[in-house]
Amino acid sequence: MSSRTLFITALLLIAVARGLAADAQPAAKIPTIGYLSGGTSEAVAPNFEALRQGLRELGYVEGRTVALAARYAEAKAERLPELVRDLRNLKVAVIVTANDLATTAVKRETQAIPIVMANSIDPVGTGFVASLARPGGNITGLSNVSSELSGKRLELLREAVPRLTRVAFVWDPDLRGALLDYKETQAAARSHHVDLQSIEVFRPEDFDSAFSVMISQHAQAFILSPNPVAYTSQGEIASFARKNRLPALFANSEYVRAGGLMSYGPSLADMHHRAAIYVDRILKGAKPADLPVEQPTKFELAINLKTAKVLNLPIPQSLIQRADQVIQ
Repeated sequence: MSSRTLFITALLLIAVARGLAADAQPAAKIPTIGYLSGGTSEAVAPNFEALRQGLRELGYVEGRTVALAARYAEAKAERLPELVRDLRNLKVAVIVTANDLATTAVKRETQAIPIVMANSIDPVGTGFVASLARPGGNITGLSNVSSELSGKRLELLREAVPRLTRVAFVWDPDLRGALLDYKETQAAARSHHVDLQSIEVFRPEDFDSAFSVMISQHAQAFILSPNPVAYTSQGEIASFARKNRLPALFANSEYVRAGGLMSYGPSLADMHHRAAIYVDRILKGAKPADLPVEQPTKFELAINLKTAKVLNLPIPQSLIQRADQVIQ
């Protein structure tokens, strides 16, 4: 065999060896993004999809450059700690939380994993962050500033329902953000000479008794404070309101699409979409402590005119013209 042949054979053997060595190398580990919700997968599906879409728009390819691990408590808050530990065992790079209930659960279990709030009623008031401008810990994300919208919601309800004097406020006192929401609504009610009736709910099964109390106390309408447990029962709550001819105002338009009368607040899907920006920055090395919490600049008014007709409630044209979504 000539020296030239030997040389070429040696080069081929080296190339083959390198190829085999490369094949033997483990695939590069891709970061896993955890997602935690206290609700059901069905109820929050549009929001989770908005998060995925946001990541796709930033260039991430699920299964190739990033992995997603979603966990749902199915409206059973007691399951949240276990789900957080599950995500922690997966060594997720960041956890996106759907609401304050989920954020609280993650905060209790870890101070090391970065947390991105896709939706928080009041992250400063709840103690999640030191300030909006400088969160200062492992939590950042988006706030829906619900407590600041409370008075506006009552005003909208009064505009839709003439001579409104008794309003039921349905809320979960265990949620710090809901407490702030209640206090703001209470202050607005006093200034408008409206009797605000506090009705507390903690679990899905509490709504039946809450509805009974509303009827027995002769509420003329009700406001539902943002509540992850209630979010999983949108259809049932809207159905109760229609059946009992009770105008209702919600924080999210999902309730209106489910048959509720009105809603006023930021879009949860849009907030989840924007949460992807925080995830991207953290994966690229940014620290949550240095990423300011974002507040929404646009609030949507949604009105279901079909429900208004069932309630025999003529919605003022001036209110309809200001609505961002109108269901005919």
